[in-house]
Amino acid sequence: MAVFAVLFGTRQTDATEHQHGLMLAVATESIVKLVAFLAAGAFVTFWMFSPVELIERVMKTPEAVRAINYTPSIGNFLTMTLLSFCAIMLLPRQFHVSVVENSTDAEVGRARWLFPLYLVAINLFVIPIALAGLVSFPFGAVDSDMYVLALPMEGNSPWLSVGVFVGGLSAATAMVIVECVALSIMVSNDIVVPLVLQRGAPSRAGQKDFGNFLLRVRRFAIFAIMVMAYFYYRALGNTQLAAIGLLSFAAIAQLAPAFFGGLFWRRATARGAMGGMLVGVAVWIYTLFLPSFMEGTTAGLLLLQHGPFGIEALRPQALFGADLPPLLHGVLWSLSLNLMTYVGLSLARQPFSIERLQADLFVPNAIAPIAPTFRRWRTTVTVQDIQSTVAQYLGPDRARHSFEAFAAMHRTSLEPAAPADFELLQHAEHLIASSIGAASSRLVMSLLLRKRTVSAKAALKLLDDSHAALHFNREILQAALNHVRQGIAVFDPDLQLICSNRQFGEILGLPLHLVQIGIPLREILEFMGDASPRGAGDRESLIEMRLAAYTIEGEPYLERLPDRHMVIEVRANRMPGSGLVITFSDVTPSFEAAEALERSNATLEKRVRDRTEELTRLNSELAQAKSTAEDANISKTRFLAAASHDILQPLNAARLYVTSLVERQNGGEDSRLVENIDDSLEAIEEILGALLDISRLDAGAMTTAITSFKIGDMMRSLEIEFAPMARAKALKLTFVPCSLPVESDRLLLRRLLQNLISNAIKYTPRGRVLVGCRRRGQSLQIGVYDTGVGIPIVKRGEIFKEFHRLEQGARIARGLGLGLSIVERLARVLNHGIALDSNVSGGSFFSVTVPIAKADNHTAAVTSATPLSRAPMSGSLIVCVENDAAILDGMRTLLTAWDAKVVAVTDADAAIEAIEAAGERVTGLLVDYHLDRGNGIAAIRDIRRRFGDGIPAILITADRSPHVRAAAREENVAVLNKPVKPASLRALLGQWRTQQMVAAE
Repeated sequence: MAVFAVLFGTRQTDATEHQHGLMLAVATESIVKLVAFLAAGAFVTFWMFSPVELIERVMKTPEAVRAINYTPSIGNFLTMTLLSFCAIMLLPRQFHVSVVENSTDAEVGRARWLFPLYLVAINLFVIPIALAGLVSFPFGAVDSDMYVLALPMEGNSPWLSVGVFVGGLSAATAMVIVECVALSIMVSNDIVVPLVLQRGAPSRAGQKDFGNFLLRVRRFAIFAIMVMAYFYYRALGNTQLAAIGLLSFAAIAQLAPAFFGGLFWRRATARGAMGGMLVGVAVWIYTLFLPSFMEGTTAGLLLLQHGPFGIEALRPQALFGADLPPLLHGVLWSLSLNLMTYVGLSLARQPFSIERLQADLFVPNAIAPIAPTFRRWRTTVTVQDIQSTVAQYLGPDRARHSFEAFAAMHRTSLEPAAPADFELLQHAEHLIASSIGAASSRLVMSLLLRKRTVSAKAALKLLDDSHAALHFNREILQAALNHVRQGIAVFDPDLQLICSNRQFGEILGLPLHLVQIGIPLREILEFMGDASPRGAGDRESLIEMRLAAYTIEGEPYLERLPDRHMVIEVRANRMPGSGLVITFSDVTPSFEAAEALERSNATLEKRVRDRTEELTRLNSELAQAKSTAEDANISKTRFLAAASHDILQPLNAARLYVTSLVERQNGGEDSRLVENIDDSLEAIEEILGALLDISRLDAGAMTTAITSFKIGDMMRSLEIEFAPMARAKALKLTFVPCSLPVESDRLLLRRLLQNLISNAIKYTPRGRVLVGCRRRGQSLQIGVYDTGVGIPIVKRGEIFKEFHRLEQGARIARGLGLGLSIVERLARVLNHGIALDSNVSGGSFFSVTVPIAKADNHTAAVTSATPLSRAPMSGSLIVCVENDAAILDGMRTLLTAWDAKVVAVTDADAAIEAIEAAGERVTGLLVDYHLDRGNGIAAIRDIRRRFGDGIPAILITADRSPHVRAAAREENVAVLNKPVKPASLRALLGQWRTQQMVAAE
């Protein structure tokens, strides 16, 4: 057995590594033992005896009846129960199997049901075998421990006897081997190594491989322990195995006060623990261990009966006259004195700092942590020193892999010459402790630090400070987490809890055992599923669905807890190391508010439905009224569009006749009357033009044609147009030149500026009008300044309304109040800004802001504002095509007065015939758009096709729609709106005649 324990239990120095081969052997032996015992029990109960026969023979055997009727002492029963509890927790072999050899939490969960089941199975036939032994053998002839082997032999079953022997041997070897391995590790780590390090530190410090020394010590310890156990067994003689076990349990129970006190009492100290254990072991030796040897000798019996030196109060089995069973007596005195010494020595002085830190690991302080009062020690111990020291105990390969993992976890690089920090010292101490234990590893680190520090006390102080620093960081982090409103839980890649705050358990309503480190997330969800059922459905599928929702990173998951009337928002976030951080927020108030709002909305459905029906009816009526109004507006627009032609036709003819009369008058009263008629007709023309513009703007029929052009060209034409009006009122009209190009609709912008300049001249009795441009970033501000009557501040919003005029302005000039209304609508169509500044004392400033173009792409053309040209018209041939006889006659009269030859016809065909008959070159074409057959553009196209594409042409029309202008632009035809201004017409004709004369030369 010693060789087997050495081969399987001392292959490496790391006491925390798993001995899978050893555990497999122990498990196999346990199964063999169970099978053998069950087979022996079944043989005795059902083969060697029948159950009825066994009961009958028991009732006839006095020893068996006495055993059945025996009532055990309650004190002995409680004592054995207490010792069994301590043995399960504290025996080296129990600790080694349950803690050191434990791989995962799943093994603990499996042992929860498998180990009790094993105990029930192996104790199933204990009573039948014991009764059968008492019945089959004379009292005292066979040791009761050997009944399980003696009965098959008595029943003439040699093979079963061999099997039972093998099972018993398996039970013994498994227990002995595991116990020896665990004890050898304890002896080497806690006895031999500290002594060797303290007494031979200089020689051991230079040793390159300390691991082989450890293995030799452990192997020697295994053999020594087995030899000592054998001699102890021989010395006891015929003592029963159960008595030896209880004696061992009482000895191991002396560790219980220090063990459990360290878990639950903060004031416990190392001196109290050691003192208590020494006193307890001494009393155990005196009351239990020594009496086990003394019963066979005369001196021993005298000592037991009269005490040492005849002092009966000190009798080993009756201290101070206590008349108790020996086991209860020894356990009670040893544990009582152990506990009293432990508490007394612990209270005798305050715990050291390292003892307080260790207490915090098991009994955390309820208040927030206080920063430790250590100062930053600086040591010259390097990373290379640390790595070399660890390699002596773990081997170079394992040490290298461990430090590489440490560097990767902390995202740092370990330079050999760099000084070691606290975390590296802590990691090295943990690695060495896995091989030689915590006490020895601490001694090794202190010896290493003593090379560079002042004393051993300073080295231990440095280690204490490193523990304090790391512990303080953990406490600070935990305190911070506990003060966060949300619940926070951190799980490892296997979804086992590794950290949480207080709110995590409170929000989810978890019991204390479910917020311990290592609890799987699935177990927490199973508890929540049992506490708050989620309705019908398979329990496992619901847990899987919950688990997936808790571990998917992204959108939050709402967890309803109906039993607690809470709604929890769960958010999951992945950590770099594949761990998982889950936060839990109580969103019950906001959720209840949303539900209340939803219920309120539900109660409003009927009222909303009634209101909707009412609004639907009103909307239907409104839609009908709107449709009627739109139809009326469309009819109005159509009427104005249709009527404009009929209205402007006679007006155009009248203007032509009046212009002819004006040019023929040489003064006198008739001349004044004719000029008054001309002014009246011009006023009518302005009113009709404004009404048509308003109608088109309101109907949305006016569209824009955005081009780039130089604002200077437009300014010059406007100056020429309004100069006569300003001179007539003795006003100084000034235009400041500007060469920048702008982006806008040329015609609409001109119309807008015409209204502004016209108003400025109208409402300025004396002084001047200034028109200029000013650059504003990427825009150009065109301003019109005047020294007129001014506009009060309270009236500035009213002047842009239709038919609204200020009282002072109405006394100065005539008009309908449509000019600024048209300006406002044109600016809205063009998306240009309008600004106004004025004061009551006099003077106004209107401006329009237009975007600046990168370049102009519009060639200056003659407009209606082109000045009256005095170029000679004699010799020019003008072709007029007009379906209205009055306008045609007026045009003929006007052109003839200008000394031009006129061909006046009503359609294109007649014009072609007349031109051919004239036999002269055509100077220009004046064509109305609306003809009886076709339109004016088609007529111009036909004439040009016959007599040349270069013939200039003017389209004269009352139709102001954009498509007419677009069609004329495509044919390179100028457009003049009716009523025609004779000055503009004379200017165009003069240019054509001049160009014709230059070409002839």
